[in-house]
Amino acid sequence: MNAVSIIKYVFTLIGAAMLIGAVYWFQHTRAFVASAVTAEGTVVDLQPSRSSDSVTYKPVVRYKTATGEQIEFVSSTGSNPPGYRKGEKVEVLYLPSEPGNASINTFFSLWLGHLIVGGVGGVFFMVGGGIMVATARKARQDEFLRTQGVPIETSFQSVELNTSLSVNGRNPFRVTTQWQNPSTSQIHVFESDNLWFDPTPYIQDKKKITVLIERDNPKKYLVDLSFLPKVAD
Repeated sequence: MNAVSIIKYVFTLIGAAMLIGAVYWFQHTRAFVASAVTAEGTVVDLQPSRSSDSVTYKPVVRYKTATGEQIEFVSSTGSNPPGYRKGEKVEVLYLPSEPGNASINTFFSLWLGHLIVGGVGGVFFMVGGGIMVATARKARQDEFLRTQGVPIETSFQSVELNTSLSVNGRNPFRVTTQWQNPSTSQIHVFESDNLWFDPTPYIQDKKKITVLIERDNPKKYLVDLSFLPKVAD
């Protein structure tokens, strides 16, 4: 479970950092757009940008400032297939005090990066935050059941691997027990929390295991495995 705890904090921190960065970047771009002036530019080349398995093409744009200075810059965004062709006319935004600080005046060039960073950051933050909220809620419920739950004696059934969860290629174990509600005659199957060691040697001779349930609601329960040894840190 230490690995899961690390994951939730790492995801939350990365997500928060990316969201803060996206907000700062957005404000910087908004200030740039508010202060920039326009000029007509021409795409003079397409610069390939290679990653591990793909190539995108960034337009190289040349434009002339209001003072007659000729400036050339490479757009911060690219695509494949190229979004522009050589000789194509484009509208340019630039700062008079920093003519090299320029951008093609399109939504794609100005805002796409913000959306990507903010979107990815939002996903990371929601995943990490969701795990943290779920963990805290489970801890509160377990504490309530430990102090207020109704203990029942259930029949030990098996120790199983939880194949729906994998951390570093390992699956945790779960203890399964069964109980017949004397009031309704219904059979209830209980599964323990995940265990990161095989409890079979310490549990195979047990016939009964205590489960703490919420009064009149066996769907909320806690399998009491306090008799098992603790894993060393």
